Amino acid sequence: MAIRLGMEAKLYYKTGGQAGGGAWTELANTRDVTLNLETGEADVTTRANSGWRATVATLKEATVEFEMVWDTADTGFTAIKDAYLGNDPIGLQVRDGAGGQGLQADFMITQFSRSEPLEEAITVSVTAKVTYSTTPPSWLAGA
Repeated sequence: MAIRLGMEAKLYYKTGGQAGGGAWTELANTRDVTLNLETGEADVTTRANSGWRATVATLKEATVEFEMVWDTADTGFTAIKDAYLGNDPIGLQVRDGAGGQGLQADFMITQFSRSEPLEEAITVSVTAKVTYSTTPPSWLAGA
């Protein structure tokens, strides 16, 4: 059994989206990353189902949520902030480790909320959702 700890997981970004120039860069200033994968549903119940509701999967949806320490000197922080402020797509890879498996897609940053607790570092809560792109989302198989 290959158990992975959250601290081993990796989040990468690429400005300009998946097809943008340059390399994927680790977004190391993150904590508590959550990859939400959901599928819509269509009701296909008929009388032939003998009283059972029948459902088929429709469109998939992906959301990535994470926190970052508010660090304006960090290039990853700045890339996320700029993507939010400019309504620009940003490529993200959410992997279970270096070279591991996970989702790769172009995202829009839909939430960039700052928290200022009295005795803690200022943080920002980020939500990213898959956006329109000529490069569709894909699942990276990993090593």
